[in-house]
Amino acid sequence: MLETHNRRHAFKNEDRAQLETMLRERLEGEVRFEDGDRALYATDASNYRQVPIGVVVPRTVEDVVWTVACCRAVGAPVLARGGGTSLAGQCCNVAVVLDFTKYLNRVISVDPDGMEMVVEPGIVLDQANKAVEQFGLRIGPDPATHDHCTIGGMIGNNSCGMHAQYAGKMEDNIIEMDVLLYDGTRMTVGQTPPDVLAGKLAAGGREGEIYRQLRDLRDRYAPLIRSRYPKIPRRVSGYNLPELLPERHFDLARALVGTESTCAIVLRAQVRLVPDPPYKALLVLGYPSICEAGDHVPEIVKFRPLALEGMDDRLIQDMEKKGMFLTDVAKLPPGKGWLVVQFGGDTEEEARGRARTCKDGIQAPGLTSTLVDKASQEKHIWRVREAGLGATAFIPGHADTFEGWEDSAVPVEKLGSYLRDLRKLFDKYGFDSSTYGHFGQACVHCRIPFNFRTNDGVNQYLAFMDEATDLVVRYGGSFSGEHGDGQSKAMFLPKMYGPELVTAMNEFKAIWDPEDKLNPRKIARPYRVDENLRLGPEYRPHDPHTHFAFAADGFSFAHASQRCVGVGKCRRWEGEEDDGTMCPSFMVTHEEKHSTRGRAHLLFEMLHNQGAIHEGWKSEAVKDALDLCLACKGCKGDCPVNVDMANYKAEFLSHYYEGRVRPRAAYSMGLIYWWARLASMAPWLVNLLGIVPGAKALAGVAPQRSLPKFAPRTFKAWFRTHAPATGEPVLLWVDTFVNHFHPETGQDAVFVLEKLGYRVEVPEMSLCCGRPLYDWGMLDTAKGLLTEVVDALQPYIEAGTPIVGLEPSCVAVFRDELPELLHGDGRAHKLSQQVLVLSEFLQKYVPDTKLPRLGRKALLHGHCHQKAVMKMTAAEAALEKLGVEVSVPEPGCCGMAGSFGFEEEHYDISMKIGEQRLLPAVRKAPSDTLVLADGFSCRTQIEQGTGRRPIHLATLLAMALGKQPPQAVRRPPVAPILALAAVAAGYWLAGRVTGKKIQVGKRRSSLGLESPP
Repeated sequence: MLETHNRRHAFKNEDRAQLETMLRERLEGEVRFEDGDRALYATDASNYRQVPIGVVVPRTVEDVVWTVACCRAVGAPVLARGGGTSLAGQCCNVAVVLDFTKYLNRVISVDPDGMEMVVEPGIVLDQANKAVEQFGLRIGPDPATHDHCTIGGMIGNNSCGMHAQYAGKMEDNIIEMDVLLYDGTRMTVGQTPPDVLAGKLAAGGREGEIYRQLRDLRDRYAPLIRSRYPKIPRRVSGYNLPELLPERHFDLARALVGTESTCAIVLRAQVRLVPDPPYKALLVLGYPSICEAGDHVPEIVKFRPLALEGMDDRLIQDMEKKGMFLTDVAKLPPGKGWLVVQFGGDTEEEARGRARTCKDGIQAPGLTSTLVDKASQEKHIWRVREAGLGATAFIPGHADTFEGWEDSAVPVEKLGSYLRDLRKLFDKYGFDSSTYGHFGQACVHCRIPFNFRTNDGVNQYLAFMDEATDLVVRYGGSFSGEHGDGQSKAMFLPKMYGPELVTAMNEFKAIWDPEDKLNPRKIARPYRVDENLRLGPEYRPHDPHTHFAFAADGFSFAHASQRCVGVGKCRRWEGEEDDGTMCPSFMVTHEEKHSTRGRAHLLFEMLHNQGAIHEGWKSEAVKDALDLCLACKGCKGDCPVNVDMANYKAEFLSHYYEGRVRPRAAYSMGLIYWWARLASMAPWLVNLLGIVPGAKALAGVAPQRSLPKFAPRTFKAWFRTHAPATGEPVLLWVDTFVNHFHPETGQDAVFVLEKLGYRVEVPEMSLCCGRPLYDWGMLDTAKGLLTEVVDALQPYIEAGTPIVGLEPSCVAVFRDELPELLHGDGRAHKLSQQVLVLSEFLQKYVPDTKLPRLGRKALLHGHCHQKAVMKMTAAEAALEKLGVEVSVPEPGCCGMAGSFGFEEEHYDISMKIGEQRLLPAVRKAPSDTLVLADGFSCRTQIEQGTGRRPIHLATLLAMALGKQPPQAVRRPPVAPILALAAVAAGYWLAGRVTGKKIQVGKRRSSLGLESPP
């Protein structure tokens, strides 16, 4: 038993080492007190930042108990954190952070007949729902973060989501919880009927004391609780004192829901399940304005929808400015405000019938409507609604927007009027903000362009919050209808409840946590809303010179490091169905530092003038976190605010390695352009050297990998002998991989383009975009290569000649990195618009009538860079025109990612990433199904991981246009002889290097013990 001393003293830095030592004595989980670990958890998705004391990743419940005991011994506060996506600041504090997500994430039991399940707090909502979907059940509340928020976090915040319309808030779905208090007390809490309560009150010890104190608190404040708490479905602000009332069965589990880890730590939760209607239908309604849509909500609620969401035209305009979901937006009916109404049923006709009944039974001036009853189409509409946060943050040409007043709620019958008054308040302060949200329960979301960086801006923020909270009180609403109070709203609770009830809430907190050590000063006795600001007036980041321009971030790497809003979409778990790629390394490790969010937070701390990381560009913590970044650009395409960690990584490494030697793979694979040119002089010899023992190790290549073989003749050598065709000119960009490894792909592309009536031209000069250099931060060299490219292609740029690239990652360089590295060079900007992948060229320049029908089946894997930068729509359209029946695996990275999967230290994680989605899908594909993958890395991973031989789109098009496959080439018998000679030479060389004699037997070779003379 730990000896507790000086419990009430404020935690001091010198206690950290003592605490870390105590924790390591018995903890099975992980203890992380380094600066980098603390930096990862310094902020959540809010405006606030507090660097924690340290982080503990418990493996067992006993680890949690031991952690709290150690913290109690030295007086350290504790913060039990869920997915870290909270918007009110409740997930950051100067405390020891407990992260349950890595290990304490199991389903303990499922009772489908009783419609309940028992789970650990770290389980992600979607993972929990997967365990019960076979029974047609689900957990009711479903926030927009459903694929990465945890049940523990949902309990802490009293989460809701769109289907709270049908299933209620989290408090309505909790049956029982096992909890741990800071003083070490463990309790099981739930409803307490009178006979059970009598026994609890009569019991001795700490548990009996808690029941008696809560009973007394209830009795003192019951009249105020009944009269002052808003009677609305989305009241999330404040503690749930109504659950202590007799008519609520003195339910301590529900009373603890929404306490934001300030009263108790949840160890286990028994959760109610609700039926999940197997069929859904959407009714989308258009109105002249969002206010008129709000007016109509009470009438629509009468039809008992599963969900009723709203969004305004400003949200749609923001999406259009950012190029988000443009085809999805086009499916909305005419209007400037929309309601999305979902109905369910046991049959498709029942769901559709309910939607039609609503449609036929409502009327409003200017009303338009669309009925959506196909799951695939419904997904498009929901993507528009769920994109709210991403669409309203970092809008080009607009000031940055922030949370702070993002989830107010009012009575449903007053929603339209509240929206009008809220809009007047926005106008008064000059805030051009969109509004959207869960309108069926009158919860309104928005992000506002607050200016936290100046004292005047902070004062304006305070003045706005003062008026906004007054407005909600006048409407009888709640400051928070979903995200909780934390620090951003708790200061205003006396307005909403009056001083007596706020005193009651403080007493409630003190009964559970008398020392105020659980997430202190959040909700109860809170910080002011202008304290602990992440971007306050004192924030003066280091803004260093960079290679990339970061033009979208005002030419500031510091601003780029602020881009992450902490919503955590990058924290996706293996097996989740989604339409995104990021973040492949997190899917394997489940480590915060391997998520896009974690890496962005580390870069932010690195540049912060008072950050947790002090080594700047030489930070090993940042380097370690970026090590497993595959530079796949999945985040650029999938992140709601388009964080581009691939470019951030390249920029960081360029400075980190200044004056340092890079790893072997940087020189063997990063410089492949130059090595390939040398290899082209004797490719057969280089291929033989590749099987020499020790060659892979010397190059930093994993021994399990087969090295790609250099072609006996480069594409350019072939093209020089190729008779030119006639027609409009097209420049074929020949990358290193096509030229030296797969010239047949380039030949197929020439055949296709010529068949379609074009004259193919290829640059005579040896050129390279430098794609492999970015992975190692060799940006000066890459910039030099791109300058050569722009100079060499200037005639084509001026003529506007279309340029077709076959390697998606190279095309992505032209579209993405080129304008950033050569910013200000008009030629670079123009070139970025002229380079297309083959499918884009077909879509833009080739009439459908010129494409034949192939009538095959194909499995299509898109290169990560193509999905992020160019998108896959053109490729899918081209295959549809060819009559190819396409199946697409669940999106994900192949795991190879350039040189990443070849590197010895990354091989295992590379294969784990590939095995998550892509490789099993390829193995399951029938043998007569073509496997399409345009990326060299993707094809290599598929071939080495499954034995299947994938092909490029150019090859498929060549087949469709009648090209015969090449005849097998007979190899001269000298090749195997040379191979044996190379192996023998390798053994001899190994013996010379190791100082050991090599003995070659009939069946095997072995190292002898005799030393050479």
